[in-house]
Amino acid sequence: MAFALDHIVIAVNDLERTVADYRLLGFTVYPGGVHHGGVSHNALVVFADGAYFELIAYQRPAPGNPWWTLLTEAGEGLVDFALVPDDTQTHLAAARARGLSLNGPTAGGRLRPDGVRLDWQIVRPETRDLPFWCGDVTSRDLRVPPGEHRRHPNGVEGIAVVRVDVADITASADRYRALVGADAVSRSGERVRVAIGASIIELVGRDQGETQSRLRARGEGAFSVGLRGRGAANLDIGRSHGAVLHIED
Repeated sequence: MAFALDHIVIAVNDLERTVADYRLLGFTVYPGGVHHGGVSHNALVVFADGAYFELIAYQRPAPGNPWWTLLTEAGEGLVDFALVPDDTQTHLAAARARGLSLNGPTAGGRLRPDGVRLDWQIVRPETRDLPFWCGDVTSRDLRVPPGEHRRHPNGVEGIAVVRVDVADITASADRYRALVGADAVSRSGERVRVAIGASIIELVGRDQGETQSRLRARGEGAFSVGLRGRGAANLDIGRSHGAVLHIED
């Protein structure tokens, strides 16, 4: 598999409070550590399918960082999402050959609370309708450990769908075809579905419902996440710190 859904980034003001609230929502949360440079720290909610939520907070201002900017200007909530490639350099060359403009790879990483250092490579698109890539240098099992913390009292097992607001559905569909290949992308009117392993990225055009108001408030990007679990439910947006989360049958 060329790509899998890696993680959803949720930027928050107070990490300790957010961890407590996500536990009240029925998630198992564990500390992630401090990113290289010490600007931010995080906690993780890892699912049985290997994808996870990154709850990230900033320990000091980070001008020029798009997540920090969105957090300070538009408030807490979803700020980005990532794919994990099985071979960063190979897929980077292929996407560029198909005409997609990508920046990187650049080095990233964090120090876990137990002192283990994690390193990865980041590839970023030039537009926010696309996910960034997080390609592991150290083992992904160190970054996203297996074990009992992937079990959640609320029964959530994974991420079924990431819904993304886009300004130009045709242009975004073309960019996704360049990213993952045409066979993974299907379109029906102002909605596009992109198959990434067992998960779906659903693009929603500006003519759909509340898309225009969301675009004005937060710009292009992920606006809701559908979770694979038992029993449909909308999770409390106050406790999720602005992230629109649904459990879907």
